[in-house]
Amino acid sequence: MASASEQLAQNMNLGVFAKAKELQQRLLFTLFILIIYRIGTFVPVPGMDMAAFQSAFSAGGGGLLTRLNMFAGGAVERMAIFALNVMPYISASIIMTLMKGSIGSLKELDKDGEQGRKQINQYTRYLTVFLAAFQAYGIARALQSTPGAVINPGLFFEASTVITLVGGTMFLMWMGEQVTARGVGNGVSLIIFAGIVAELPKAIFQTFGLNQQGTVSELLLVFLIVLFVGLSMLIVYVERAQRRLLVQYPKRQMAGGKTFGGESSFMPLKLNTAGVIPPIFASSLLLLPATFGQLALNGDGAGASFMTTVLAYIGYGSPIYLTLYAILIIFFCYFYVPYVFKPDDVADNLRKNGGFLPGIRPGERTAQYLTYVLSRLTFIGAVYVAFVCVLPEYIISQNQGIPPSVAMLIGGMSLLIIVSVTLDTVAQIQSHLIAHQYEGLIKKSRMRRRKK
Repeated sequence: MASASEQLAQNMNLGVFAKAKELQQRLLFTLFILIIYRIGTFVPVPGMDMAAFQSAFSAGGGGLLTRLNMFAGGAVERMAIFALNVMPYISASIIMTLMKGSIGSLKELDKDGEQGRKQINQYTRYLTVFLAAFQAYGIARALQSTPGAVINPGLFFEASTVITLVGGTMFLMWMGEQVTARGVGNGVSLIIFAGIVAELPKAIFQTFGLNQQGTVSELLLVFLIVLFVGLSMLIVYVERAQRRLLVQYPKRQMAGGKTFGGESSFMPLKLNTAGVIPPIFASSLLLLPATFGQLALNGDGAGASFMTTVLAYIGYGSPIYLTLYAILIIFFCYFYVPYVFKPDDVADNLRKNGGFLPGIRPGERTAQYLTYVLSRLTFIGAVYVAFVCVLPEYIISQNQGIPPSVAMLIGGMSLLIIVSVTLDTVAQIQSHLIAHQYEGLIKKSRMRRRKK
């Protein structure tokens, strides 16, 4: 039997949306922020010769630069002020999430409620500034080593580039927080989503253009379309899949003979509890050898030769790269899930509220059972994420005629982000509409009482 919220969601129509003024304001605010973000991806860093830089980018754009460019919405190939995007903030958030589970003081702050979470968010911002400054300095040095890309190389260019890129990242982080608070939620995820989707039409036209030129055959084009649609359907199906555990609450008798309780509900456990964090973390870790390798290539001949050999073995699309990518995704799924869903805390909250799982003793036995169920779900979810992320990259590595931009956009991680963020945003919109309908029902009931 459908719940009350599910019945309300099924009865939604355009009339309900037209009356939800607050939701309309939130959507307009979100759209306004995304427009500002897209404008910022076209504002270049000061002191650049864009013609020389884009020529060098087109000549040397491989897996590393193309992947960064995809997440930045094309800002890397234009070396815009948002070239770093929100990736330093995501890395800082992941690091702080992992540190909360291992450092006692952060654990205590996390348990202090809203005030403690605000302090942890402040630490995350400080770490974001540090990571963004480190990456911006590396970009400034790389730009100066590119022939003709910088008009006046030197300390002033390095300082202005670091300040500009770090400021762009912090501004994006602030805009993401504003969307979360005053928009439809998932602000940082929506910024990444907007960057990927903005590059999608370009990749589609590029693919069809290569088909007309004869570079991409009709059979390969049809196969890419089927792969894109099939993976999208698989992601939607699995991301909506849940393992529902029945939770019961005993009846209690109050003074006066009244009883309450005796109800039952479901505890939904997602099949992919970790979301898109494992592939993002795995790909970031695999990008580190390529990043340090590019720095080592500027050194002596022996070191450059050794690093060239190493990068050839672990380069993007190689068998070793794909194997490590799959292993790291599965590892980070198991590593990250306990930080997202904590069986001990859930079991303790159930015990305090009087709830229990049928046939399972409250307390430690409930936590053990939740851990058992979660481990089985995590295995299925980890295999699913690894399959979705690795399969497209393997197929693309076997077909060298596919452009890097097209390869990245039909890759599993980009599809996973697009579909997951879309489902979360739709759920947020539905929750706002449901809240609006509940408010309308409460107002109508009050008016009827006043008339009576």
